[in-house]
Amino acid sequence: MEKQAILEELVELSHYLGDPGKPYAMIGEGNTSARIDEDTFYIKASGTCLGTMGPGDFLEVSISKVTAILDDPSATDADVTANLRNSLINPDEKRMPSVETMMHALLYKYPDYNFIGHTHPVSTNALMCSIHAQEAAMGRLCPDHIVVLGHKSVFVPYVDPGLVLAREVRARVRHYVEEEGVRPKAMLLESHGIFALGPNAKSVKNITDMGEKMHQVLVGAYSVGGPKWMTDADIRRIDTRPDELYRQKTIA
Repeated sequence: MEKQAILEELVELSHYLGDPGKPYAMIGEGNTSARIDEDTFYIKASGTCLGTMGPGDFLEVSISKVTAILDDPSATDADVTANLRNSLINPDEKRMPSVETMMHALLYKYPDYNFIGHTHPVSTNALMCSIHAQEAAMGRLCPDHIVVLGHKSVFVPYVDPGLVLAREVRARVRHYVEEEGVRPKAMLLESHGIFALGPNAKSVKNITDMGEKMHQVLVGAYSVGGPKWMTDADIRRIDTRPDELYRQKTIA
């Protein structure tokens, strides 16, 4: 896909996720990004609003440069700021990329991902800010929950945003891939929100939409005695059925 087409799709995705009629993000919340090529991607400029993003509100960043700091144990907040600025493709750019740029960049190390959307949906965060956060992130309630978000999500306990969080995400995604043999479609972050990870913008929309719907259902389930989770066997059955695999490809 040409850069202009990628950028146009990213703007449309951002407007979708930042629509005031959806309970996903407001003011400067959330961020979106899209892969350009093997080593560069677009990321939302810090302080901009998803619902009103224009093409000029996305910055081009080098994946290899911005992730280089992840293995520096002595890195300070000042080093992180310098790293973010040095990772910009345009050396004359005065704005800063999102504080979560490192997290987006490390996820683009996986070729499955071309678009990422991070939001703070109301029902999702009602659960992520509760004592049930991990259970809510990992469990599955019905077949469509599995078809759209996968058989399991990555859960990330609360840690300091920025470099510490990026390192934690890298470790947990690596562990998930090793244990499950597939890439995750969603990450749920305690006291934070959801990351929807997809090969295209449509899949990011689907994951965010279905995630918020299931979390609305789950908030209701907790209010009437607690959720009845699907069993591991039933989850695996849905996740591997040929008809459901076909549906996964079709809706994405």
